[in-house]
Amino acid sequence: MYYVVYGLLWLVSLLPLRALYLISDGIYFLLYHIFKYRKAVVMQNLQAAFPEKSEKERLVIAKKFYRNLADSFVETLKMISASDKFILKRFSANWNTLHALNKTERPAQLHLGHNFNWEWFNIAMARNIGFNFLVVYMPVRNKVFDRLLYRLRSRSGSKLLKATTMTEDFLPYRNTKYLLALAADQNPGHPANAWWFHFLGRPAPFVKGPAKNAVRNNTSVVFAFIRKPKRGYYEAELSLVADHSQTFSQEELTRRFVRFMEKVIRQNPEMWLWSHRRWKWQWKEEYGAVLD
Repeated sequence: MYYVVYGLLWLVSLLPLRALYLISDGIYFLLYHIFKYRKAVVMQNLQAAFPEKSEKERLVIAKKFYRNLADSFVETLKMISASDKFILKRFSANWNTLHALNKTERPAQLHLGHNFNWEWFNIAMARNIGFNFLVVYMPVRNKVFDRLLYRLRSRSGSKLLKATTMTEDFLPYRNTKYLLALAADQNPGHPANAWWFHFLGRPAPFVKGPAKNAVRNNTSVVFAFIRKPKRGYYEAELSLVADHSQTFSQEELTRRFVRFMEKVIRQNPEMWLWSHRRWKWQWKEEYGAVLD
């Protein structure tokens, strides 16, 4: 079944990007207008994050978000047949930040959010880094698509670590020079085991793992956010936050990431995954104070 699905998707991926974007336009129409995929969640999140905006302004952001979601799907599909060169022509960043990391022996961590297009970002990072690029990922339930995504994500040299077995998967690299990429804006497994911060208008829990691991290993820490200057082109902002993360507490490192994400999301709201049920946990007093 895998090879049948792969073969069919490979044929579709041979279409020029402009043709795939016509498919994306159709997907957008279905998601937004017909199926209204998580539209209530999206609009609720936007209402809380941007109470100062009008309903019309929030609808504009929502529509752009759904277009980016659809574009991300066909762009990932294009990866099946597209070369790395094809993607690198369309993805830029301040790579000098990575080159500075190359000059030290210290490992590093990359903290980023659920931000389009993270699949192309993975390829661009793997091709521009001079040492091990480790990416933590969550396997998908469908085995055929999990295998396909694994192939696409690892094709350019990224070392994939399953979130469910990260500790064991990380062991071969712990004494090497690496950059470990983590989605640091995800929901925690349990709200009591998290830092709670005011985030985009509401209290939100943030996982402790990224900061805990960084401080424990005294890694350098880089924050990342992706922008889209025009359709089919992306640029990443890489911000070196700490040369030695032990100069920060875990709480402070997490706080800096929260404030970074809040700033870049407000500047580029259509680039974040608003359909994610980010505020599914409600704060309770027993979870501790909500931090600024």
